[in-house]
Amino acid sequence: MSWFWLALLCLLFWGGADLFYKKGTDERDRYSHLKIAVWVGLLMGVAALILLPFSETGFSLSSLLVNAVKYSPASLAYIISMVIGYAGLRYLEISIVSPVQNASGAFSMIAMMLYFAATGTVNEDLGDFEPGNLAGTGLIIAGMIALGFVESRLARREADRLAATDAGKRANRKYQFGALALLFPILYCIFDTIGTAADGIILNEETGLGLGEIDVLILYGLTFLLAGIGAWVFLWIKTGKPYNPFAKNELLNKGTAALFEEGGQIFYVYAMAKNPVLAAPMVASYCIVSVVLGRIFLKEKLKASQYACVAAVIAGIVVLGVMEGLGEMEA
Repeated sequence: MSWFWLALLCLLFWGGADLFYKKGTDERDRYSHLKIAVWVGLLMGVAALILLPFSETGFSLSSLLVNAVKYSPASLAYIISMVIGYAGLRYLEISIVSPVQNASGAFSMIAMMLYFAATGTVNEDLGDFEPGNLAGTGLIIAGMIALGFVESRLARREADRLAATDAGKRANRKYQFGALALLFPILYCIFDTIGTAADGIILNEETGLGLGEIDVLILYGLTFLLAGIGAWVFLWIKTGKPYNPFAKNELLNKGTAALFEEGGQIFYVYAMAKNPVLAAPMVASYCIVSVVLGRIFLKEKLKASQYACVAAVIAGIVVLGVMEGLGEMEA
């Protein structure tokens, strides 16, 4: 399967994950983000243990430790960014959070290009950057960045409006921090940029660190499992009782979000291994799926400017798909 279809499946899965992350977030629960982390860590850990016998570099304790050190810049950056993102969902809609967060796709692409240029492999890794691919990627990046600015402006405007009335502020907790709430997706963007760029370098078939796709899924899953266990212990200490992730009200949304997250992670890893520079911004455009699903299922309102940004990203994906199809025909 080509990198394009892998990236497309990834963005569909992660867009679905965003929807269920939001549905599983309780704005009144200050530990809601940690409970989501417990679920994601649990499911990713189980998947990693299932994959362990298929490790491409062996699964002895020594090899696990060595590979864990190699992959730690990516895994830690991802986990930090995701927990920050879960926290941000307490205060902002996914149609605001996701576009701002996923500007990381553009920044990580730039970071990878600089790295490949510095290591002398720029021609190998940018070989697929034909005019059509440049145009498609440009549309995706421009649409995501524009949507991020639009959402930021709308969030500030809503915060200012609600700040005028005490009743409005009490009734709309998600806006009570105003523009400060945007720090969550901004911090997510910074850490996710680090993680995505590190993944592109580590997984690159020409310049990577010798870790295969299955190895990365195992290492990330086990690292997130440890983070999830840590979050579970913290919750027990702070609340005085063990958190039960299998309770009916926790299982449906948080469990479904974790399933979508792991599914997207599998497609993401293989897409990044095949074409990291083009896959990164396309995968990050899953924010468009999040925005559309938020409009359909959560009744979040969209304005004409938001629809224009969504259309630009979709057009960019179509262009990349056409270019990929033409490339396969020529081959």
